[in-house]
Amino acid sequence: MVGYGVGVGVYIVRRLLGLLPLLLGMSVILFLLLHLAPGGPTDIYADNPTVRPEDLAAIKRNLGLTDPLPTQYVKWLRRMVVGDWGRSYKDGQPVTATILGRLPATLELMFTATLIAIVLAIPIGIFTATRVHSPVRYVLNVFTMLGISVPTFWSGLLVILLFSVKLGWLPAGGVGGDQFNLGDRIHHLVGPAMVLAAVNVAGWARYVHSSMIEAMQAEYVRTARAKGLSERIVVLRHAFRNASIPVITLLGLQIPGLFSGALVTEVIFSWPGVGRLITESLIGRDYPVLMGTFMLIALLVIVGNLLADVLYGVANPQIRY
Repeated sequence: MVGYGVGVGVYIVRRLLGLLPLLLGMSVILFLLLHLAPGGPTDIYADNPTVRPEDLAAIKRNLGLTDPLPTQYVKWLRRMVVGDWGRSYKDGQPVTATILGRLPATLELMFTATLIAIVLAIPIGIFTATRVHSPVRYVLNVFTMLGISVPTFWSGLLVILLFSVKLGWLPAGGVGGDQFNLGDRIHHLVGPAMVLAAVNVAGWARYVHSSMIEAMQAEYVRTARAKGLSERIVVLRHAFRNASIPVITLLGLQIPGLFSGALVTEVIFSWPGVGRLITESLIGRDYPVLMGTFMLIALLVIVGNLLADVLYGVANPQIRY
């Protein structure tokens, strides 16, 4: 057990050492993509007759947009290394404060959606894999395929139309008037969390289903049954334990994917999180905020992969680092 812990520690250190050049490469690509795209932060003044060309040039100069792209990137990187992520072009607030102000709402939505997805996807996947001839299995398979196929924006609009407009059960958007009112907060959270969880429930249930089908055909499952163990123990303790390994990989990889799903969901439901911040910053070409949020998502991708790899060994002690 000590050797296993040391192996995990060495593995994590090696992965963290490789994190810096990876993030550096991502930052270069993201910086170029943002700055080479048509338009810019000063486009909002272009059609304003009261803004003179010299005023527009002064704004670009103050924002550092007149420098060559390599110079702009080096300046941004120097500030980034010392913890200064720049200031928003929109309101002049520090990027870190802007992101941290929106991050709790996104984490709240992601955690709730993930919890809903796990609670629903695992039982559905196990049921459809072990009840091959059950009519319920076919119904659940149809629903999971619909969950994968229906776009997030469409399901979000349907939820608002049905549960908000027609039935009046849920609010159409926002987070509620009082953030300390837990009941009101949950009431506003149900709609976007359901929409964000829907795609993950469908995808994760299919992964659990496929993994369980393969595990149920393995030799160790037949051996467990031959020992006279109950079907419940065979399915949960033997088959699902091994079938959960690819699911753990999926969970780790889906952490940043939830951010992209939250981007659409937060806009539809007016949820004040990072996803909505990205949309607002894209419209206003707020480069510092966009670079900060994109680098945060890139870091989540790397951490998600690392977390999935470490959890491999927890689910399957035969895996060594």
